[in-house]
Amino acid sequence: MVKKVVKDKKSGEFPVYSAEGKVSGSIAVPEVFHTPLRLDIVRKAVVAIETHDRQPYGPSPTAGMRHAVSTWGKGRGVARVQRLTQGNSAAESPNNVGGRRAHPPTVEKSYYKRFNRKEMALARASALAATSKVEIVRRRGHRFSEDISALPLVVDDSVLEIEATADAIEFLDTVGLYDDIIRAKEGKHIRAGRGKMRGRKYRVPRSILFVMDVNKPLARAVRNLPGVEVVPPQRLGASDLAPGGDSGRLLVMSTEAVKYFGGASE
Repeated sequence: MVKKVVKDKKSGEFPVYSAEGKVSGSIAVPEVFHTPLRLDIVRKAVVAIETHDRQPYGPSPTAGMRHAVSTWGKGRGVARVQRLTQGNSAAESPNNVGGRRAHPPTVEKSYYKRFNRKEMALARASALAATSKVEIVRRRGHRFSEDISALPLVVDDSVLEIEATADAIEFLDTVGLYDDIIRAKEGKHIRAGRGKMRGRKYRVPRSILFVMDVNKPLARAVRNLPGVEVVPPQRLGASDLAPGGDSGRLLVMSTEAVKYFGGASE
């Protein structure tokens, strides 16, 4: 069980960065970022969310059973398994080559996990609070400049108007976040297992999460960067803030997104 940790309230505001990569103002820290950390609840919520998208699967009911077979019975000095009527080869039984599976998965099985609404709200708030803890974000594996002392990184409207991907990369490099994009790019690798045949050949580490209006030019400029995702604040969930159940996602938020959660400009 993870103990409750209350956010240090000495810092009452986030610095706001302009398109030049300089601090242009500040905005009050919303109360949600002071939520006690319950990383255990966050992981439990993310696991429940992932089960909601899991697709039932199982073999065909007749798989391994499409043979004309009969048993020889006793007294032949051989195992009493089902054998092909037109030969001596054993078939159909689970212990035979080409036979059915003994206990296959069934499509009737439900993997759906229920979760309390209040716990889900706590998980979302706690996951959001964890994004403001620099040590937790670093522990998750994100790379960013040592000069960054306050997270998430809040940007003003001038940054949201960046249209070119090259300009977006230049901005991220200026503020000290581009190292995380490089980490995701270098971490791309071929997936192990059957997924390679099912349209998901590569795995890419999660990188920066932009919380902003998806209709802004910046959203189109960064959406093809490795590991980057863009989510509006209204649809932000625990699985976005803590992919795989690991809290501490590296966030870039617009001032409007911060205000949505209760922040006020200074």
